[in-house]
Amino acid sequence: MSTLPDPPNPSMDNETHRNGAVESNHLIAKKPKLSHPISDSEIREEFSHHQRGVARINNGSFGSCPRSVLAAQSGCQLRFLQQPDDFFFNVLRGGIRESRAAVADLINAAHVDHVSLVDNATTAAAIVLQQIGRRFVRGHFRPDDSVIMFQCAYQAVKKSIEAYVTPIGGTIIEVQLPFPVRSDEEIVTEFKKGLEKGKLNGGRVRLAIIDHITSMPSVVLPVRQLIKVCREQGVEQVFVDGAHAIGSLPVDVKEIGADFYVSNLYKWFFSPPSVAFLYCKDNSNDVHHPVVSQEYGKGLPIESAWVGMRDYSPQLVVPSILEFVNRFEGGIEGIMQRNHDAVVKMGTMLAESWGTVLGSPPEMCASMIMVGLPSKLCVISDDDALRLRSYLRVYHAIEVPVYYQAMRNDDRDPRDKDGFITGYVRISHQVYNSADDYQRLKTAINQLLEDGKICSGLPTE
Repeated sequence: MSTLPDPPNPSMDNETHRNGAVESNHLIAKKPKLSHPISDSEIREEFSHHQRGVARINNGSFGSCPRSVLAAQSGCQLRFLQQPDDFFFNVLRGGIRESRAAVADLINAAHVDHVSLVDNATTAAAIVLQQIGRRFVRGHFRPDDSVIMFQCAYQAVKKSIEAYVTPIGGTIIEVQLPFPVRSDEEIVTEFKKGLEKGKLNGGRVRLAIIDHITSMPSVVLPVRQLIKVCREQGVEQVFVDGAHAIGSLPVDVKEIGADFYVSNLYKWFFSPPSVAFLYCKDNSNDVHHPVVSQEYGKGLPIESAWVGMRDYSPQLVVPSILEFVNRFEGGIEGIMQRNHDAVVKMGTMLAESWGTVLGSPPEMCASMIMVGLPSKLCVISDDDALRLRSYLRVYHAIEVPVYYQAMRNDDRDPRDKDGFITGYVRISHQVYNSADDYQRLKTAINQLLEDGKICSGLPTE
């Protein structure tokens, strides 16, 4: 396996900073003593609704939901249909509050009222950025004030800034994520450069948007270190987009210290689509759900619990999810550790087979990891990446995202024996995956190499 220059070995303290995980007194979940952990056959049964024959190594995009949780969701839906009025007046609000309380315990929030349940991280971004937009409109901010984020931030977040902030005078600072990445320090260094740009012309960075785990390319960022820098540099608010975090990393919002933190429950925490939590450090009267209902002005948790007629069942099944994860040895903590260990093992196996590199040190990934593709495949554009992804899906029943990284013409550009590596796959590992899923990907790529195929020549259908 080709390698990047070795970074300094991270200390346990750095690992703590990255994940926001510390030794604390709160319980991630109340784990009953297991008479026997869930078996492999029981796991297969829980996910037997997945399409057979597909190597599904892209849990990071859409998540997965076990049968037992789907059954609980179906029960909620049926109960509503049987007697909607009773459900609305006597079940819905109490059920959502119970789920919020469970999430608050999971993330170590000071109070349940700091936690709201919304559809997804995109909704949470709209909530936070609308608040920033209102402050610009009211004259609290100046036209030279800015929002800072990494350039690889999720596209919907960028569009929210475009919709709510830039039309009224706010500016955007995009920080380049060093990739492939070698250490936390180089990420912090680039971020500091961005903050300095925000001070030009007397401006001030009003909001920092920081991914806990970036999507593409996938890297775990040192959120606590970055937030510490924000506080030292006078950034007014910090919003952590932890879309991939809960269920793949420990999340302790007190230790992380952000003003806002969002994470999707459906990606790595086994909920049906679609539900996310939004943590607000302060109970602000200026944070509102973008859909206005009769609950407007009663606080975000109440506003989010009723946005008009819709299916609220994903918000109600958090207790059932906890029952499912507690069937595993170590509960959700055990699942997270096993997924991390497995994805690193499988990523290393692929990189060694292809003679390439990992996109980050293993400690900078959670349940996803970037693996370099052989340079001979010629992934030299976003179109090439999409073509290869489609080819793997259609001709090999392998579902995996493919990423193109343009060369930077510096020592960061990794090489294999044939040239520069500009293509990567992002592999995920969840409890339903087996080693065969990754062996199939290895074989498919190796077969392309044996056949002398390059991405531009792959069939499109």
